[in-house]
Amino acid sequence: MIIGIIDYGMGNLQSVSNALKYIGVEHFTSSDNEVLKNADKLILPGVGAFKDAIERLREKGLDQLLMDMKAEGKPVLGICLGMQLLFDTSTEFGSHAGLGLIKGKVVKLDVQNLKIPHMGWNALHILKKAPLFMGLPEEAYVYFVHSYHLETDEDVVSATTYYGKDIQIAAQQGNIYGLQFHPEKSGDVGLKILENFALL
Repeated sequence: MIIGIIDYGMGNLQSVSNALKYIGVEHFTSSDNEVLKNADKLILPGVGAFKDAIERLREKGLDQLLMDMKAEGKPVLGICLGMQLLFDTSTEFGSHAGLGLIKGKVVKLDVQNLKIPHMGWNALHILKKAPLFMGLPEEAYVYFVHSYHLETDEDVVSATTYYGKDIQIAAQQGNIYGLQFHPEKSGDVGLKILENFALL
């Protein structure tokens, strides 16, 4: 079993790689479709603006790779901006179409009297026994940096957090998984989530 980390020029690749290395998971980083399609699972990280990210994925043909992975039933994990790219649309700097691998839209985080971006540690409220959350402590905290958030149907949402209001922060549809927070920066809880993904 080997995990491919997708390099499209906008991800915190080294942190993800370091976390996987720490828990002993075999992995590689590449921007090459032919290399990445040989992975058993893929991680799509992301830091930056949605519009730039989706354009880079399409320029490299990585959007088709991800669609192929979904069709083949291979697990895909989107992290932070990488999670947002999995959905239908985003309103960041205009309206932009995403990958549409999971239904839903990404909208600006609108909370009163709280700083935007939502940055730092916050509680993980698990809504269902999703595979990524098996074995986590009852009170789990994870690390966030984001100004936009997910809005989708509750049937695909596996966790929320509270930041002025309940925010959807984790989703799953079939073999496609998304996390708004950064598991690679979330200590033992995040490492356990990445380990769970590796074991899928």
